[in-house]
Amino acid sequence: MLRQEKTQIILSNTYHLLLQPGPQIVEKLGGVQKMSGWRGPMLTDSGGYQIFSMGFGSVSQEVKGSRGSMGWSPSLESINELGAKFKNYRDGTWCCLTPESSIAAQRCIGADLVVVLDECTPFHVTKDYTEQSMHRSHRWALRSLEEFIRGDDGSQALYGIIQGGVYKDLRRQAASFVNDWPFFGHAIGGSLGDSKTTMYDIVSETASLLRRDRPIHLLGIGSVKDIFAGVRMGIDTFDCVHPTRIARHGGALVKAHHWEEEGALSHDSLPREHTNLMRARYRDDDRPIDSSCECYTCQNFSRGYIRHLLKADESLAGTLLTVHNIHYMNKLMAAVREAIRKGTLDEEEKLWLHPRTSSTF
Repeated sequence: MLRQEKTQIILSNTYHLLLQPGPQIVEKLGGVQKMSGWRGPMLTDSGGYQIFSMGFGSVSQEVKGSRGSMGWSPSLESINELGAKFKNYRDGTWCCLTPESSIAAQRCIGADLVVVLDECTPFHVTKDYTEQSMHRSHRWALRSLEEFIRGDDGSQALYGIIQGGVYKDLRRQAASFVNDWPFFGHAIGGSLGDSKTTMYDIVSETASLLRRDRPIHLLGIGSVKDIFAGVRMGIDTFDCVHPTRIARHGGALVKAHHWEEEGALSHDSLPREHTNLMRARYRDDDRPIDSSCECYTCQNFSRGYIRHLLKADESLAGTLLTVHNIHYMNKLMAAVREAIRKGTLDEEEKLWLHPRTSSTF
C-alpha cells in the first residue's frame, strides 16, 4: 500500500523495536525491511528522542506552546555520561541506552540510514544545561561514530545531529563539530523554540552553517508550511508523525481551495492544511475526501463512510485516513521537487496553502 501511494522511504523507531520484539529478533527475521515487507530504503532514529519525550515532552508540544504538563517523568531515571537509564513501558524493567547500544541496535534492525545517540534538550532548560548536554551529545556522537566504523560493512550510512537548543552560538559550535567528522549527512535536532518564527530562525541559521556536500535532514518537523519553509533554508529531507497522528483522530490533509470551491466552508473557516471528518457536516456526505485525489481511500470510500467508522471507533478509519494523508504528502514532495527544478517554488506554495489562487489537487 505504501509503495502504491508513491512512498520512497520510511522511518522505523529504534526505541520501540528495542523493547519489542528486540533488535536481535528483527535481525533473525531478516532485518526490518524483510520483517515488515517493505522493499525500499529505511531510516531509523537512535531511540534518544523517545527517552527525551518521556522525560520532558515533545518538540511539537514546545512549538505549539503546550508546556504546561512538561516535567521530569518517573519513566526516565537519569541521563549521564554513560547514556540514559529509563523504564521499559512494557514490563517496568529498567534499561540503559548508550551510544554503542543504540548503534548496535540500529545495525541489527538493518536500516539504510542511521543516526547517532543524542540528548534532545527541551526549550525550558537553562542555557548552561543546554551547553553541557550539547557537549555530552558530541562525546556520544564520537562514541556512536567509533561503534559504527567498527562494524561498518558499507550497507549503512550515519548521520550526525546538531543540537544547541535556541542558542545560536551553541548551534554554531554544533555545526562546526559535525562538519569536522566523517558523517554521511547531518540532522538538525533538539529544541527549536516555542513558536514557528523562532523555529524557522534557528533552522535557517543552522542549515546555513552546514556542509553542502552532505544531505541535511530536519528531525520531527514536517507540516506543509514547514516543508516549503525548510526547503528554502536548504533542508533536503524531513520526518514527521503529523500525517498519521491527525489521521488517527479524523484529520484529512486538504488544499484549502478545494473546500472553498465546493462551498463546504465559509472563507473564514477554511482549513489551511487539514479538516476533521468527525464533524457533523460529513455525516451523510457521499463524496470522497477529494474527488481529484488518486489515493486508494479517495477512489473507494466516502467522507460519510469514514466518519461512520470514526464514530464507531473502528481502526479502519485511521488506516484509510493515513493512506490518504501519506499519498497527499508524497504528492506534495514530488511537486516541491519539480518546482525546485523549474524555479517555481513560490507559485507551488500558493497552490497548496492559499485559497482562491489554486487550481486542482
